[in-house]
Amino acid sequence: NTPSRSAFPLPTKKISATAVHTADCSTLERSVRLPPPSSPHPMAAAGWSSAAFLALLLLLLPFAPSPARAATPGKSPSPTSTAVFQLQGAVYPIGHYYVTMNIGDPAKPYFLDVDTGSDLSWLQCDAPCQSCNKVPHPWYKPTKNKIVPCAASLCTSLSPNKKCAVPQQCDYQIKYTDKATSLGVLVADNFTLSLRNSSTVRANLTFGCGYDQQVGKNGAVQAATDGLLALGKGSVSLLSQLKQQGITKNVVGHCFSTNGGGFLFFGDDIVPTSRVTWVPMARTTSGNYYSPGSGTLYFDRRSLGVKPMEVVFDSGSTYTYFAAQPYQATVSALKAGLSKSLKEVSDVSLPLCWKGQKVFKSVSEVKNDFKSLFLNFGKNSVMEIPPENYLIVTVSVR
Repeated sequence: NTPSRSAFPLPTKKISATAVHTADCSTLERSVRLPPPSSPHPMAAAGWSSAAFLALLLLLLPFAPSPARAATPGKSPSPTSTAVFQLQGAVYPIGHYYVTMNIGDPAKPYFLDVDTGSDLSWLQCDAPCQSCNKVPHPWYKPTKNKIVPCAASLCTSLSPNKKCAVPQQCDYQIKYTDKATSLGVLVADNFTLSLRNSSTVRANLTFGCGYDQQVGKNGAVQAATDGLLALGKGSVSLLSQLKQQGITKNVVGHCFSTNGGGFLFFGDDIVPTSRVTWVPMARTTSGNYYSPGSGTLYFDRRSLGVKPMEVVFDSGSTYTYFAAQPYQATVSALKAGLSKSLKEVSDVSLPLCWKGQKVFKSVSEVKNDFKSLFLNFGKNSVMEIPPENYLIVTVSVR
């Protein structure tokens, strides 16, 4: 299983598209830049939202920890219960979004990187830890009664053909697309969730206790989060477990602010009823990804002449990725329509950069010079990617 996710902590050079960023510095010269094409990604990944639009460029990052608190007895959750979480982070320059989850008894806060592209949530774990990174909070420390046995149904669903080397525990190993891995055992512990109906519930959920993370040398990498919140479609996903326990329905959504941050929710009683384009999720050939199927790429409402491509929505991928052909077709169309008032200049980090006749204070000042990208999924389901979602304003010292 190789989830399309930028493993935690995020790689420093995973760039192939752009995001919105408004700089605020009157003494620096600004320019508009496009990032370079990366090696072809298996498929184009875009962030998804069940709010009024589909956000294109996603990432996951930290927010001030909420204090751990013991759960208070509340009403039994109804089938329409919704859990809402504050998101912290921004697309650029941070590169990711995350939530705070209160786990254990007593509950302790952990920052979890939000990933709709994989199924198993995990924390860096002192079991003891063989290879772990520096994280915002103390490593999660399990007790023997929390360990999930190999015969458990969720262990079997995670690795259907796995043989039990140690029957008393369920071992796991996940490999991500960027070659990072997490190795550990499954554990079950309480997640304290505040529901929208003002009640609080403790949900006993299964997740990974990762004691060997192959990202950098042991203890050498400072991570912005303590682990991963996996929200894919598999049965071990926290979203699927909450649905199975009757706490929330199998619905997940997130909304991102152009200024960073936003919110994540599980459940269906705050799903907007208007200003939403609904796209059915298709079965994919590449695992439990959320995918509307094939999308056709347009620039300024004109076809780019590239064949339809399978698209997946993955909040764990920092940027949107195109394969080489659609990427080059997009760059060619973009260059062909640019105003002569913009001058292409060299840049030390990005291959595409334009400078204007005056300082750019925000992307909105160049919206008239750049056109929107569109992904058409058929049946009037169109995702618009406006210039402010694929351009960034960067700064350079005069």
